[in-house]
Amino acid sequence: MPHSSAERIEREIFSLFANVANSLGYSEVHGRIIAALLVNGGKCSLQELARETGYSISMVSLSLDLLEFFGMVKKVKHAGDRKLYVELQSDLLGGLKKAFLAKLNKNVETSLQKFKEYRKQLEKLDDGKKKKVLKTLNILENEIKRLKKYLSLIERG
Repeated sequence: MPHSSAERIEREIFSLFANVANSLGYSEVHGRIIAALLVNGGKCSLQELARETGYSISMVSLSLDLLEFFGMVKKVKHAGDRKLYVELQSDLLGGLKKAFLAKLNKNVETSLQKFKEYRKQLEKLDDGKKKKVLKTLNILENEIKRLKKYLSLIERG
């Protein structure tokens, strides 16, 4: 059955919103879920979200786990109703901040761990470039540590 022009435009609006969310660290499905919840007053059943986003119930359900982890949504069951409902819990920017900081913090910790491993490897070497590489490591490690302190300030504020 062909979609109306209004339905086509609505799908394109969801796609544009999903692209913006994607550029901020969410996947397209996360962006579509957030858009659907915003459009529907912050509450939808799992089935409604699947229909509105165009994704399967299992894909939406899986994607909700991450959004719930970041405090963006909450899964809710109503007494006497077998359906699962989803409620938007925080504003879009608050959730994006949490996701963005989590991703950056993970990358910072990974980098610092790798730098530690590289330092151990370099200490064992007797290579003419060892001194230059250690200097490079020190400079970049200090910058990553500064970034870590900055992220900590952002998380508190």
